[in-house]
Amino acid sequence: MLKKLLLVAAVLFPMLASAQTLKIGLVDTNEIFNKMPETAEAQTKVAEVSKKYEDEYGKLGEEMKRMYDELQAMSNDELPAIKERKTREFTDYQQKMQQFENNAMQDLQKLQADLMGPIMQKIRTAVEAVGKENGYSLIQEKNAQITLYYDSPVVDITNDVKAKLGLK
Repeated sequence: MLKKLLLVAAVLFPMLASAQTLKIGLVDTNEIFNKMPETAEAQTKVAEVSKKYEDEYGKLGEEMKRMYDELQAMSNDELPAIKERKTREFTDYQQKMQQFENNAMQDLQKLQADLMGPIMQKIRTAVEAVGKENGYSLIQEKNAQITLYYDSPVVDITNDVKAKLGLK
């Protein structure tokens, strides 16, 4: 019996000792992301490109409206071949507009990923550095929807990461 008790103690003691050294941090990467100057620059670039696509889409929409009005203005006694051609042109144009819209969305998503990705990597690098410097075992996102409660020894390291990045 004493051997079993010693064995259990020998197994549990290191686990209890390591549990006491577990250091957990929370970080609000959204707050940090929004304060980084690179974020504002990237958002401006995305907005500029988005505006260009919107302007072009507006021009395409005007042309489509013109084609639609032309179709609607055709008299009932118009030759069937002319009606069919105009209808096909209108349908083809609708498909072209849809394809333009899809391409624009893909381009904007790629641009956003290309511009925002390095910013997020910079944040991750700073979080990792703060974690290593301060001996954290785990750092997770501070999110009010996920994190319902935290207390010591859990620490919010958002300000430490902002300081590492030179942000206020």
